[in-house]
Amino acid sequence: MRLSQFHLATVKEVPADAEIASHRLMLRAGMIRKLAAGLYTWSPLGLRVMRKVEAVVREEMDRAGAIEILMPTIQPKELWEESGRWEKFGNQLLKIKDRKEQEFCYAPTAEEVVTDFARNELKSYKQLPVNFYQIQTKFRDEIRPRFGVMRAREFLMKDAYSFHLTQESLAETYEVMYQAYSRIFTRLGLKFRAVQADTGAIGGNASHEFQVLADSGEDAIAFSDGSDYAANIEKAEALAPSANRPAPTAAMQRVDTPRVRSVEDVMAHFGVTADRVLKTVLVRGKDGLVALCLRGDHEINEVKAGKLAELPDESVLASEEEILAATGTRPGFIGPVGLPDSIPVIVDRSAAALADFICGGNANDTHYTGANWERDARISRIEDIRKVVAGDPSPDGHGTLHIGRGIEVGHIFQLGAKYAEALNATVLDDQGKKQVMLMGCYGIGVSRIVAAAIEQRHDEAGIIWPEPMAPWRVAVCVINPKNSPEVNAAAESLYKELVARGIETVWDDRGLRPGAMFADMELIGIPHRVVVSERGLAAGTLEYRARDAADSSAITRDELFELLG
Repeated sequence: MRLSQFHLATVKEVPADAEIASHRLMLRAGMIRKLAAGLYTWSPLGLRVMRKVEAVVREEMDRAGAIEILMPTIQPKELWEESGRWEKFGNQLLKIKDRKEQEFCYAPTAEEVVTDFARNELKSYKQLPVNFYQIQTKFRDEIRPRFGVMRAREFLMKDAYSFHLTQESLAETYEVMYQAYSRIFTRLGLKFRAVQADTGAIGGNASHEFQVLADSGEDAIAFSDGSDYAANIEKAEALAPSANRPAPTAAMQRVDTPRVRSVEDVMAHFGVTADRVLKTVLVRGKDGLVALCLRGDHEINEVKAGKLAELPDESVLASEEEILAATGTRPGFIGPVGLPDSIPVIVDRSAAALADFICGGNANDTHYTGANWERDARISRIEDIRKVVAGDPSPDGHGTLHIGRGIEVGHIFQLGAKYAEALNATVLDDQGKKQVMLMGCYGIGVSRIVAAAIEQRHDEAGIIWPEPMAPWRVAVCVINPKNSPEVNAAAESLYKELVARGIETVWDDRGLRPGAMFADMELIGIPHRVVVSERGLAAGTLEYRARDAADSSAITRDELFELLG
C-alpha cells in the first residue's frame, strides 16, 4: 500500500474526555471517529486492525469445529418475553417499534434467537453436539459510555452457542472452547489470564473470563503465587481463617462517640486497626432488612451478597429512612448487638472469627467495645460475602493471592438448560423421548480487543502493535524522494520485493519531513520501520528500527529479509 493513496489522518490533539490511552491513541492515529456517545466510525486504518483480529477469531472458531451463521440484530419482543429477559435485562436493552407498532430490541446478545433457531432446526440427538457462531454487531445502551470503543454502545462481537444432550458433552465442548480462546489470544500476541468468573445476567453454571492484563483494566483479578489459580475478584472465594475464634477477654461497654461514624473515625478515636472494627451494612432483603457484617478492613462483594437466599438477586443498600424505622438509629452507628430479631445477621467468615471487637451501638453517637459473638450478638449464618485482598490464602490451598488489573475480552459459560427450557428447545433422545437441550455460550469482544491491546502495549510516542494485529508489518520510509530519483527507485524496489515475499508493507511516499513521517509510523504502531536514504544507498545499507526498540541500526537488504523471515 502506498500511503499517498491511503486515508491516514493523524492528529496531535484529542478531546478532553479521552481518559485512557487506547481512546486517546485511537483518536490521534485516526483509527476511529466519534459519531455520537458510544458510537464510532472505524476508519480504513482502524478497520484493517479489527479485521486482523476478526480473521484470527474466525480461523480458531472453525478449527474448534464451530459453524458460522449470521443472526439478525433486530429481535422480536416475544422471544425475550419467552426467556423472561424483556424486563430483567434492564435499560441496557434498546427497545424499538416498527410501523405496525410491534416491539423489537436491538440485540445486546443472541441467546434467544439462537435457541429459537435450534428448536426449529434440531430434532434428534444425532444432530448433537453442534456449535453455531457469528461475528456480528451488538448494541447495549450503556448509561455512561466511555473509554472509546472499550465501553461503547455499539460494538463488534463474536458469539457462539453450543447445544448438547448431556452435561458431559457440554463440558467437553466448553474445554474445546477454552483452548480455542487461549490460542486466539496467544496468536494475537497478548498477555492474558483465564479467570474463574460469575455468570452474571447471562446465567448458567461454570464460567471463565479471559482478561488482557493491563494496569488500566476495569476488572480486579485475584491470582495465586503458588499455582495457576485465577479468578475475577467478584468470584474469588475468601477462605475462613484457619485459627478458631479466640475466647472473650473483655466485658462489653457502651461508649459515647459523637461524630464518630466511619471505620476511619473509629480507628482514630479508639487507636485500633481496621481489623479490630466490625462494620454492619443493612440491605433490602426479600422480607425486610438484612444485616451484613464484615471486618472494617474488608469490602462487601455485592455479587456474592446478591446470591444470598434472603436477597432478591442483588445487594441494595437500605435507605436512611428504612434504617431509622427498623432500628431507631442513623447509619454509622449500626451494629449486631441488640438488632431486632426480624433482621437476619449474616456474618462474613473473617468477621465471625473476631473477638472483643468494636461495633456500632445501635443508638446515635454510641459504639460498643469488647463485643463478642454469641455472648453479645447473634449470628444467623456465616457466609463468604467479602472481596478477597492481597495476602489472602489461595482458595485452591496453594500460595497466597495477589490482585492485578485486567480488561475482559472474552467470556465462556456453561448455560445448562436455562434458555432451552424457557423456549422449549428439545430433541428426541435415543429412546425417542423429548429432552431439553443443554447449552454453552462463548463470547469475544472483537472491537474491544483492539483497545485492550493498545492499553497493554503503548508508550509516549504511540501504539506498539503485536505483529499479528498491526495494520502493516513493515513501513518503508523514504528520505527526500522528490529530489533523489535513485532513493525513490530503491524504496519502490524494496517495497515490491517485501510485498512479493508476502510481507504486509506500507510505503510512506507522501514526501513528509523525516520527523513528521517517523512520528506517524510510531503513532500508528508499525512493528518494523525501514528508512531508505542517499547516505544508506551509498553505504549499501538500510536504517532499521523495531517499534519497541530504543535505537536504529544499519542493516543490508539480505539481513532485513532474514530478520523478517
